[in-house]
Amino acid sequence: MVDESGGQAGRGRVLLLLHGMGTTGDVWLPWAPLLEQRWAGRWLAPDLAGHGWAAPLQSYTFAGFADRIARGLAPGDRLVVLGHSLGGVVGLALAARAAGTPVDAVVGLGIKAVWSPDELTRAADLAARPISWFATRAEAARRYLRVSGLAGLVPPDDPVVDAGLRQVDGRWRLAMDPTAFAVGEPDLAALLAATDAPVVLARGEHDPMVTDEQLKEYGVPVATLPGLGHNAHVEDPAAVLALLDPYR
Repeated sequence: MVDESGGQAGRGRVLLLLHGMGTTGDVWLPWAPLLEQRWAGRWLAPDLAGHGWAAPLQSYTFAGFADRIARGLAPGDRLVVLGHSLGGVVGLALAARAAGTPVDAVVGLGIKAVWSPDELTRAADLAARPISWFATRAEAARRYLRVSGLAGLVPPDDPVVDAGLRQVDGRWRLAMDPTAFAVGEPDLAALLAATDAPVVLARGEHDPMVTDEQLKEYGVPVATLPGLGHNAHVEDPAAVLALLDPYR
């Protein structure tokens, strides 16, 4: 399901906001007042496949995520993509020349550029685990916040959390399909070579998942956001939105 809103409809490019692994498109809803003021066109915040209300994929690839997003776009939309973590990689896949999607720019925030064998093994292990069930919403919410990396940033009773949970027969689970963890390591060099759109790779200064040095290896502009961490878009929406000023 696509969560769509907008400011001054019909003006400017369409801003496509793509969330990270484990979260949902609702993570962008607190941006709505800011976007009303600072983004002239429409904006979209869809759930990635296997997250929130979006149906799962039979198997997960970055191109598969991107193809599912592309199917939900309106003909003629010209996009500026802001993607966080997994969403940033999906944005690059969406912007590939071969995909044929009209993407004018991509800002990838907090993309993990280097994966160790142990990290890939842990991700595969998570993907192979059965769905966990919880007796209460509170327990499921705590798990959701840990999985999504939002613990300490979003309170468990926040409406944003609701989109990441499902209640079935009195029990609770995360909405996410855990198999999505098996998507693997992105080939950022190949993704960047496959697009003609301008790309900025951004990170919070205190993001433990990626360094400036790692991002600078790819030869595209790198933006470091002072004082922020991996979920910079949650910590300081205005600072992250400013990265899009050249593309409005």
